[in-house]
Amino acid sequence: MIRRLPPSPRAAVLLLHGGRADALEAPPTVNLPAVRLRPFASSIMRATRNDRVLVGRVRYRHRGWNGVREDPVPDARQALRAVVDTAGDVPVVLVGHSMGARAALRLAGEAQIKGVVALAPWCPPGEPVAEVGDRHLVALHDGSDRVTVAEDTWEYLARAEHAGANTLGVSMPKGGHAMVRDARTWQHITTSLVCGLLGLAPLPTALTGRGAPEGAPVTARQLLAQLDGAS
Repeated sequence: MIRRLPPSPRAAVLLLHGGRADALEAPPTVNLPAVRLRPFASSIMRATRNDRVLVGRVRYRHRGWNGVREDPVPDARQALRAVVDTAGDVPVVLVGHSMGARAALRLAGEAQIKGVVALAPWCPPGEPVAEVGDRHLVALHDGSDRVTVAEDTWEYLARAEHAGANTLGVSMPKGGHAMVRDARTWQHITTSLVCGLLGLAPLPTALTGRGAPEGAPVTARQLLAQLDGAS
């Protein structure tokens, strides 16, 4: 589903909301996981309003991941193809939350993808990293999240780094899984990273310098100092 389609897009952002581990029914019309990403989409659209960036979101056929079915992955791949058909061979950044972040990370190695911003991602132990290539992968996670596990996220990033990706973990001080508390900080960091990954703003040195220990997260405060200092 396209949220904004500028003339002659030069880049695209695709948002993937969360869901459930197991649920074969279609997402409801009023879907809270999709609502959670609306402020992120609005923030990204404001920041890129003069840069001809297409903004869209994935529509799932099923509400859950559903084990080996991995239902959101083909839906995300189909949405990516639709973006390319609409905008051409432009760079794409994926922004996913929870289950949507897991699906986004699965697509990281696709040719059009410049990077992934994963919000409170669902990265269970053993989640594959072989196809991530040399993409930029950033994950924001609050250690107090009771739905997905931040330590699993940092472990995933460490393995992805070994596989060739450029990774950055960001430890958020609050927000839980729903990213409600301190929501503006989540949105500000996400939007700044998206602009950096699309080449519209500088990327933080924490992501480009590869100087931190593999998988070790930086704090939101540390990253904000880099982002705001570079703007």
